[in-house]
Amino acid sequence: MQRIRVLVGTCKGGFILTSSADRRRWRVSGPLFEGWQVFHMQASPSDPDRLYASLWTSWSGTVIQRSTDGGRTWQTVSNQFLYQPPLTSHKDLGGENTPWVFRKVWHLAPLPGDAGEKVLAGVEDAALFHSFDGGARWEEIPSLRQHPTNHLWTPGAGGLCLHTILTDPVDPHRLYVAISAAGAFRSDDTGHTWRPIHRGLRATYTPDPEPEAGFCVHKMALHPARPHVLFMQKHGGVYRSDNAGEMWKDISEGLPSNFGFPIAVHAHDPDTVYIVPMTSDERRYPIDGALRVWRSRDGGGTWESLGKGLPDRHCYVNVLRDAMAVDQMEPCGIYFGTTGGQIYASRDSGDTWKALVKDLPAVFSVEAQTLP
Repeated sequence: MQRIRVLVGTCKGGFILTSSADRRRWRVSGPLFEGWQVFHMQASPSDPDRLYASLWTSWSGTVIQRSTDGGRTWQTVSNQFLYQPPLTSHKDLGGENTPWVFRKVWHLAPLPGDAGEKVLAGVEDAALFHSFDGGARWEEIPSLRQHPTNHLWTPGAGGLCLHTILTDPVDPHRLYVAISAAGAFRSDDTGHTWRPIHRGLRATYTPDPEPEAGFCVHKMALHPARPHVLFMQKHGGVYRSDNAGEMWKDISEGLPSNFGFPIAVHAHDPDTVYIVPMTSDERRYPIDGALRVWRSRDGGGTWESLGKGLPDRHCYVNVLRDAMAVDQMEPCGIYFGTTGGQIYASRDSGDTWKALVKDLPAVFSVEAQTLP
């Protein structure tokens, strides 16, 4: 019988929620890694019981943990993340040149494979690392950080973080990453070379509204059945590209706000997209205090508000960039976590919602597994 496992990273540990295929009753396990900030928990596509977690504290720095039994036990793997020379500099928030410093791992992306497991890691300061042995050794892919536009990269509010890693299931050589606040980049040769993909995007927070780089991209998503179609939630806009990022179109019309963090695509319908708009970049809480998910069934042409079961007043939480996920069940399940510690789920593609748990620490990330 199929089961669902939801991996939750929070500011005070990790949690695992499990349910049967009906998704009516949930078991909550945790906290794992008590006292640690858990930025991301992710499962291997090759083995659903092989899990990875990125942990951080100000005292101990970053630690990567791995489980081979579905999260019951964990082991520390290598935590050496060394930038390759030459070490140039980037701009800090004041516009001054600042040396690159490794700070933390924001996102982990295990890739399918038979000869050992490749794992990609997006880190702060913005860089991409890979491991070919399940995290035992890490090596930087330096071509990204050394891209000629890096003098335009500056930290967002969460730091200069590489937070999104997407792979193309049709073209195994194609990778996408997103960096706040540098933008979106694509590689067609497995990371040997990169180019910015920003044509059609506009920035309201830089002197040049269409710079070569420096865009504050919050999150990107694609559907594996149509990987050339990309969706983006940017700082000040929701966008779609129909040609692998060559050109973007603003699809924010009809939304109550163009500011938010996560974006997700329905598991079975590549035209159905979900976002969670916030009031503005200054006031990062739901519009009018009513928490709503907005759904488009036509790829961003029109939008509808989804709120049945969600709080409709006095709600002032945020939903962070990695805190929304979908499962592979039919109908598709949608999950998101808030900075107030709630995990909400829909088992009918967003029509109705239910709080699975309400009193966790602030949620950083949510990932959903459909288990055989």
